[in-house]
Amino acid sequence: MADIAKQLGISRAAVSYALNAQPGVAADTREAVLKLAMELGWHPSASARALMGSDIKVIGLALSRPTETFAVDSFFFEFLAGVESVLVERGWSLLLRVIGDLPEVEVETYRRWWGEGRIDGVILVDERHHDERIAAIEEIGLPAVLCGGPRKGIDLPCIWTDQAGDAALIVEHLAALGHRHIAHVGGPREFVHERGRQRGVRTAAARQGIEVTTIEGTYAPADARAAVDRLVEEPDPPTALIFSNDHTSVAGLQQLRARGKSVPREFSVVSWDDSPLTQAVEPQLTSLFRDNQLYGRQAAETLLSLVAGQHPSLVAVRRSELRERASSGPIG
Repeated sequence: MADIAKQLGISRAAVSYALNAQPGVAADTREAVLKLAMELGWHPSASARALMGSDIKVIGLALSRPTETFAVDSFFFEFLAGVESVLVERGWSLLLRVIGDLPEVEVETYRRWWGEGRIDGVILVDERHHDERIAAIEEIGLPAVLCGGPRKGIDLPCIWTDQAGDAALIVEHLAALGHRHIAHVGGPREFVHERGRQRGVRTAAARQGIEVTTIEGTYAPADARAAVDRLVEEPDPPTALIFSNDHTSVAGLQQLRARGKSVPREFSVVSWDDSPLTQAVEPQLTSLFRDNQLYGRQAAETLLSLVAGQHPSLVAVRRSELRERASSGPIG
């Protein structure tokens, strides 16, 4: 500050006001101070700003998923790209940690980051049934946005996906093709979005008079292959299979073909996630396209609004789109 004040012929107080975006200095002076500061290689100190009670412009995201699952999950990469696009525009940063399937460690991570003054807020993903993170976050007063909900009795803003509407898109597509018995190979029911998907499939199927076989698994391709082996051996097997994501749908498709089954003549296959992977196989997979980058942008923008003192509540994600491809068709 002394160097800038000397070169510009102003007081150190004026330099401080300019660098900290405080009133009390003219606009042209502020611009000159910031220009010279950048030329001198100056950047604000996050630790110093934290001590002064200023925003440090960092949001946190800890992912309590098995690392092998995260490494191949296209959803998270697209979601993070959306989050980062907002942070880059606003001059913020992301503190990211992949901690494995340990929700209790996730809470302690947030508690430590907040206590150390390293973050201004967090994005919570993978909402769980009876999610203990929510009460813990509210207890410590950490600004947070929940990718899930809506939930009664909480103050956290929710980025909400219409799982029932998504399920209806898939089921109505299969019903129009004449399928009367379908299988839904989902992920773990501990995740609220998987519970919502299962309810949505069953509700939509009931409206269409369709029988549903539900299989709970992980997001691992091995589970999808095991589900196919089980389903094709049933006396009255389903004629269409819905898989929870792109990797499990590809694994299921490959297992059907390994078993000598024709897709889509004998079995139709639908993926709940769309990604380039669903178009890299033969036949290409009918998939539910969700704008995951926009989802990430909405989460980041909502959190920054919350940190800025606004009070967002429920933000709806744009409705998904079913992309019909060659893996689904009429029976026989």
